[in-house]
Amino acid sequence: MISIECLNHKFTDIQAIIFDKDGTLEDSGNYLRNLSQKRARLIDAQIPGVGEPLLMAFGVTERGLDPAGLQAVGSRYENEIAAAAYIAETGRSWSAALEIVKGAFDEVDRVMESTPNAMFPGCQSAIESLSSAGLKLGIVSAATTSQVVKFAHYHKLQPYFQVLLGSDLQFAKPDPRLFHFACQELGVKPAQTLMIGDSTWDMMMGSQGGAAGCIGISWGRSMQPIGMADLTIEQLSQLQISQ
Repeated sequence: MISIECLNHKFTDIQAIIFDKDGTLEDSGNYLRNLSQKRARLIDAQIPGVGEPLLMAFGVTERGLDPAGLQAVGSRYENEIAAAAYIAETGRSWSAALEIVKGAFDEVDRVMESTPNAMFPGCQSAIESLSSAGLKLGIVSAATTSQVVKFAHYHKLQPYFQVLLGSDLQFAKPDPRLFHFACQELGVKPAQTLMIGDSTWDMMMGSQGGAAGCIGISWGRSMQPIGMADLTIEQLSQLQISQ
């Protein structure tokens, strides 16, 4: 049996770990902040005055990107709906609002760099160690499955991860069915699986899905514990494996 220890917590009989991607493995904060700003700017050019409220809705702050904000934890579809709601308040029809948003989002996608961002320091070695210990690994993200697969291929993570899932299923975070589906694909029980992520939604999904434990990770961005996490660590090297 494999145990994972960190910060005076010990999780026993662990067979798998499911990771979030953005903000957990991939250092994508600056990219997502820039993405939000460009989207808001294009929409504001058509509907003056909605740019600032949109940035707040996306979770863009002066200090960076709120890891619990919509852009960080929500799918593209959820961001589109939120943006369209602000436009609809100006008197546009819902169909017109959606058309404006989809057009702006598509235009930003065409001009933004699509290469995956770097992983946080120490991720590669931690992933290799966890895999070598016999743990099954998966990624469950608010990004699309194709983006998750692209990230894994770019960083040559395919040998270590058996499951790569995005937000384009019939359910998304924090729906515990997504956690259950990932566990099913890994061939493990939720009670033998840890969830590691940087947001309350990750923790909620794991907790309501019956995970063995939910570990928040902050990478030093904040000293505050992540909501609903059993504990919050600053880096993956704090995970200790014992058998």
